[in-house]
Amino acid sequence: MAYVLGTALLAALAVGCSSSTGTGGSAADSKPGEATVAAAAPGKYRTLPDPCRAITSSTLKDVLPGAAELPEDQQKKVYEGSATVTYDTDRRVGCRWKSEAPDSSHTLFVDFERVVSYDPAVSDDDRAREVYTKKETAAGLVSPSAPPGSTEKAEPTSSGSASGSASHALSGPASEDKGAGKSDSGNIDGSSGTTDGADESVLPRTLDDLGDSAFLDDLLTRAGSTAQHRTVSVVFRTSNVIVTVAYTEQPTTSTVVPDSKELQDTARALAQKLVDKFSE
Repeated sequence: MAYVLGTALLAALAVGCSSSTGTGGSAADSKPGEATVAAAAPGKYRTLPDPCRAITSSTLKDVLPGAAELPEDQQKKVYEGSATVTYDTDRRVGCRWKSEAPDSSHTLFVDFERVVSYDPAVSDDDRAREVYTKKETAAGLVSPSAPPGSTEKAEPTSSGSASGSASHALSGPASEDKGAGKSDSGNIDGSSGTTDGADESVLPRTLDDLGDSAFLDDLLTRAGSTAQHRTVSVVFRTSNVIVTVAYTEQPTTSTVVPDSKELQDTARALAQKLVDKFSE
């Protein structure tokens, strides 16, 4: 009799364990309502070109007056440019050129920033768009996310000058992108002011013909107590890369004001050459 009861008890326990295990496995394997998140597409660009070779020597001769009159060894040094210091050349690179002429000095700076998203649900392009939009908004332009017809702009601190760190354009813009290669320099993110009654064709503005999106900033400021210099910056985005071109002229005579249209035309032409380079 005891043997029969023991056998029945063992059978009951076996059935109970089997039933419990089956139910538990079902709960662990199925999660109703849980959506599978697909990884966002990576950016088009995985590397960056050498910035100091991005502008041809013939173009540099045109935009750096005075260099062609230097001895050959000095010319070579000017046209080679000086690479900016970054901590991750896969993410951030830049180059600077400078020339001196009897009547003025000119400086050209280019910066390439490859944006990478660390969120698998956000594409590199979308993250680059966010970084670019911050730069555009900080430059005092109407944000692309603003309601249609909005004319809200950043307020300039004074007539004919800009606030923020736009005056450090030639030092290279700094990224707000997490993990980006950091530069040892400032950034182009200050708002630009213009004098009342200025020609609207040369005011800071968005551009429709460069990359996926672009804007132009124009900053006239004083160096020291007398000399004035003007920096025109063109920033554009192509896929997950943001490119900045900053072109500066500083006359040797304090009463001379650098021509805005001439600098803007040159900066835009340089930016177009770089757009074409990324399209190759």
